[in-house]
Order: sequence, then C-alpha cells, then structure tokens
Amino acid sequence: MLSELYIRNFAIIDELRIQFASGLNVLTGETGAGKSIILDAMTLVLGGRADTTMVRAGTDRAYVEATFQLAPSIRRSVYPLLEAEGLEADDDSLLLARELRTSGRNICRINGRAVNLALLREVGERLVDIHGQGEHLSLLKPRSHLPLLDAYAGLEEQRQSLRQSIRVLRDARREQQALQRDERKLAQRTDLLKFQIEEIDSAGLKPGEEEALRVERKRAANLEQILNLCRNILDLLAGEDEARSVQDMLSDGERSLSSLVLLDEGLTTFLGRFQGISYQLNDLTAELMDYQARLEFSAD
Repeated sequence: MLSELYIRNFAIIDELRIQFASGLNVLTGETGAGKSIILDAMTLVLGGRADTTMVRAGTDRAYVEATFQLAPSIRRSVYPLLEAEGLEADDDSLLLARELRTSGRNICRINGRAVNLALLREVGERLVDIHGQGEHLSLLKPRSHLPLLDAYAGLEEQRQSLRQSIRVLRDARREQQALQRDERKLAQRTDLLKFQIEEIDSAGLKPGEEEALRVERKRAANLEQILNLCRNILDLLAGEDEARSVQDMLSDGERSLSSLVLLDEGLTTFLGRFQGISYQLNDLTAELMDYQARLEFSAD
C-alpha cells in the first residue's frame, strides 16, 4: 500500500506531502487543480518517462519520494528483486525516490541506495497499477499474465515453491560451472608441471652440479685475470727471461747441498728433504702449465 507521497519542485508544485490511509483514497478537484501532476509525479517515481520540463521553473532539480507498506503477497513478489541487489529492508516498508535535474541527469534510489532506472521500474511495476483511458498496464505486459493467472487459480504457494526450486537449480548450475572451470585450470596446471618435469629430466641434472656450474661461471667470467695470474706464477717458478726462476735457484741450492753432503754425511737427510721440495715444485709447475693450457684452449 502507498502510505506517503512527497513531491518537491515538480511542475507547478513547490512542496507537497500526501499521506494515504488504508482503503479507498480519492483526490478530487476542478480541472487544472493539479491532480494529473500528482499522477505524473507518481509515474516518475515508479520509473516512468522523465522530461526536464517537469522541473519547476526557477529550480535546478525535482524530487519525488514514495513510501510503501508491503502486504505479504507483495513482499513475495518484490523481495527476490531486492535481495538480489542487497536492498531488502528490516521491516515491511519500502522507499522509492527519484531526482530529476535540469541537466538531464536522473538519480534513482531504493531504500536510500542508488540503483539503475531499470530496477526502479521493475520494482515499481510490482507495486502500482496506473489505469488511464484505455490503459491497463499490467494486462498489457505479457510477463504479468502468468502471475495473474496463478493468483486467480490459487497457485501462489506452488508458484513460490517452483521459484525456490528454480533458484536452487540455478545455484547448482553456477556451482557446476565453477567446478568445471576449476577442473580445466587443474588440467592446465597438471600439463604445465608434467612439461616442467620432462624438461628437468632431459637436462640430466646431477647432485652438486649447480655448485660446479657456479664455479665454472665464475671462472669463465674472470678468465683473462686468471690467465694473467697463471703466467705470473709460472714466470716465477720456471721463467725463461733474464730473471732467475725459483727452479733455477733450487737447482743451484741442490748442487751446493750435494757438495756439502760429500763433506758431512750427517746432512744427507737435509738433501733428501730439499730434493722433495724441488720435486713438489716441479709437479706444481707442470700442473699449472697444464691448467693454463686448458684455459687457453677453452678461450679459443
């Protein structure tokens, strides 16, 4: 039931608040008194056609607000729309509002929240029938025929049961579609992991290989510096330039120590130890030369 209609700056109306009682309410007056303007305002707040000429002269916006007290039969029709948008109220009241600006902008609200015009119109059509000359709006809308027929046949309870079953079916279908999407994602993820496993297997990786590759990478990045250091060490150990190498000096030392042993056999152990150092140094030189040759080959 429409309990109150509030109109501001609409056509010739400055501000008007009409409260309706239960039962029959009649608006009477002479021609031109403004009855049709009130009806136009009601049409506007129910989602009807808007025209900027409806805004009262000298103002920039018109505002219409309608308050309804919903009977149980109307709640069953309207609440599914409100619940889908999170607009349900705590009580049986429902507030529709529409603001029309001279710029052409429309602002529609249900229970204080902004909504689109299509939703306002759909809710409004379930609340009010406007009967003009040769105009019965509900009867002209095919989607209203089945509810009217069901109401006439007393099938409203069965209709609500069917609506609930359809809602459950739609929820089940949405859940099924979500599971199917998840299944496809899982299959794609499985294929990706299989491909990655095959790539790893084909690489023939071994334990500790990463560390070896890291060392090799560091060696390759510093190859020129390593070769220069190797050349410097080999020049010291067995250089062929004018400067005497460590091996030359060790050879001189070994000859001198051999002569010393001839004079004092007690120093024989010294000669063996000295020769051991000489042998180790020769092995080190040979290994460094081989290491340098491998690096130079790799560099080429």
